[in-house]
Amino acid sequence: MRIRLTLIALVALPALIGCDTISSDFSSFADSFTPPTPQQAAQWAADPNDRENARRGTILLANAPWGGAAPYVRMYRLYAEDALDPLVRAASLQALGRHGDPDDAALVAKSLASPFRQVRLAAAKALQRLHDPAVADTIWPRLVDANEDSDVRTEIAIALGQYPTPAVFQALVSALSQRDLAVNVAAVDALRTMTGMEFAIDEDQWLRFYVSTPTPFANGRVFLYPTFVRAIDIWDDLLFWSPVVFEKPDVPIGMKVFGARRTNDTAREAADPAATVPAPADASK
Repeated sequence: MRIRLTLIALVALPALIGCDTISSDFSSFADSFTPPTPQQAAQWAADPNDRENARRGTILLANAPWGGAAPYVRMYRLYAEDALDPLVRAASLQALGRHGDPDDAALVAKSLASPFRQVRLAAAKALQRLHDPAVADTIWPRLVDANEDSDVRTEIAIALGQYPTPAVFQALVSALSQRDLAVNVAAVDALRTMTGMEFAIDEDQWLRFYVSTPTPFANGRVFLYPTFVRAIDIWDDLLFWSPVVFEKPDVPIGMKVFGARRTNDTAREAADPAATVPAPADASK
């Protein structure tokens, strides 16, 4: 009921953001000769009676630069907390990772306890893009949980690279002895980011290093969340009117201090002039 009441005004929102910009953005969804319009995507996302429509619409909005408008972000939060369908909830978590605020990290972290693997995986990936030191102690226990799926633990290990704390360090070192190579590699990358050191998958060396210095994180590197990249093929060249543009790795929302503004910041302010960019988190924590 709470979701239905909140979604009433969403369908008309695309008209307020700018039709020319929206039409251009949606060209990237041209997987058929009749791609969905922005209004249709909004209608799908706000459909409480069709879970597939809600999932498709939420994914379309999440991947649109203007999908960070305030009414949409409120919808993502509602779905992330209340949606009964795991695929709808996973799509909303993905959306929050792209367009949410640092405060959303706590909401996303709760989904790591979901009984559905799709939801836990989406939450782990979203947490790579949202920075809130308060959630670190919620995240790392999932990494050392032997009952957790290996792909979820891999994404969690990546997310933990932004939290240089003693507990997180010990959890990552513990992950080096797990039997999943992907988890091992992700843990090594996170440890390298936190410390600036390189000891590969050698648990003993990492522990000796940690006890040998009072400032193990002094030479840490800037954490950047990973993004998808693939080789450009001939089919991409043929579609010259819709060039492929890959998202670049960036610091999580809540850590950014300088640099170019995110597209969703602009969209959010366009839809809600009173909206402001969240204050950066204290890097010393």
